[in-house]
Amino acid sequence: MDKKLDSNYFEIVIIYNMLTEPMYLGSIVDDIDPRYFKDKNISGIVEVIRDFFIERGEKPTITEIKSRLTTDELRTAFKTVVNKFTDIDNKFNKEELYDNTERFLKEKAVYNTMLDVVEECNSGDIDTSSILNQFEKACNINLSSDMGIEFFSEIDVCIADLKKEEHYIPSNWEWMDRKLGGGFLETGRALYLFAGETNIGKSIFLGNIACNIAAQGKTVVLISLEMSELMYAKRISTNVSKVPINDLNLNADTVKRKVVDYSLSHPDSKLIIKEFPPNAITASQLSAYLQKLIHKGIKPDAVILDYINLLHCPIGNNSYERVKHAAEQVRALSYTYNCPFITATQINRSGMNEHNPGVQHISESIGLAATADCIMSIWQEEGDNELGIIRLGMAKNRYGQNFGTCNMSIDYTTLTLSQSEQIIDTAEANEFDQAFQMLGGD
Repeated sequence: MDKKLDSNYFEIVIIYNMLTEPMYLGSIVDDIDPRYFKDKNISGIVEVIRDFFIERGEKPTITEIKSRLTTDELRTAFKTVVNKFTDIDNKFNKEELYDNTERFLKEKAVYNTMLDVVEECNSGDIDTSSILNQFEKACNINLSSDMGIEFFSEIDVCIADLKKEEHYIPSNWEWMDRKLGGGFLETGRALYLFAGETNIGKSIFLGNIACNIAAQGKTVVLISLEMSELMYAKRISTNVSKVPINDLNLNADTVKRKVVDYSLSHPDSKLIIKEFPPNAITASQLSAYLQKLIHKGIKPDAVILDYINLLHCPIGNNSYERVKHAAEQVRALSYTYNCPFITATQINRSGMNEHNPGVQHISESIGLAATADCIMSIWQEEGDNELGIIRLGMAKNRYGQNFGTCNMSIDYTTLTLSQSEQIIDTAEANEFDQAFQMLGGD
């Protein structure tokens, strides 16, 4: 297929492939808009196909399309469109098809956004934030032309991957690293989730992990959606300097000296702390921020998000759907930036005071539990707080063992976590975990 296609012809190409190629339809359904098509006959049919796929998650059959053509006008339009398929050369180059489709969608999205800007200017009611989000979405449209691996003919690729040594970023806690197969996957493509009740210490875990990773000469980006940058900086200061958090103001010079000494002994370490208001930033805006860092030469080795439930998601009819979609978007960012994303979430009421909360206790949505690659539960039992003990369990793990618990010691004066001697591993997963896996939530 020629790279420069007549626009009218390419509209037919798009709808033809929407009807015949499920993978193609799935890749464009989130970005396609009936308004993009000059041919009103095509526009109406595109809307029917798109809405069916969104509702059912699959390509409609011709019979199913016809059942949704509610007017004579639409039925006539469908016949007209189908008759034009005879003009299409079926021998498409897939890469060129996806490239041209991506260009088509971007151009149409930008054009329609500009029309929206003109309309809002004329009405005198301009929503700058909404317009910027539209432009951002238009520019970020990305259709992969990669069709995947053909297993049998490309088995050598698979074998080479089996022989390749995986690289991990250790948490510096032996039990966790052993359970994770070495630590957090350095190449990303994974979402790690700490689950615990309110005020149990999730932020302390995330802050300690940030310090532990940075200490290895890595660049860590810590996104706070709950705590101010300076408040997080205080926590990091006490962790690095070992000066009690309540004494930081009295020992400011000592803290500065110790942090400077630490940075000199760890010249490659970087820890970026960035605050955003809760429920104000989307995954797309988070991605834009990371892009700015990269343009400045700061490539993250790990991104820590405190915490995922406070990420804004405009998609979904309720909190369950929004949190699930946000988790899916964050996991996708781990692919985009090729580094692990580590975050936290709340457990629900049924998980409070529960010994080793499981995936069934994840707040908001089982979809969040299904999306995360690894889930570590955090809890305390009676008397643990006074003893400085906080417990860590492995509730779900795609990359290793998903059972066992470990006692962590917590120094509340410096907010420092360390692994204690007591480790309990059991080969038995709880009943929900077994059921969860049987349903495909591996």
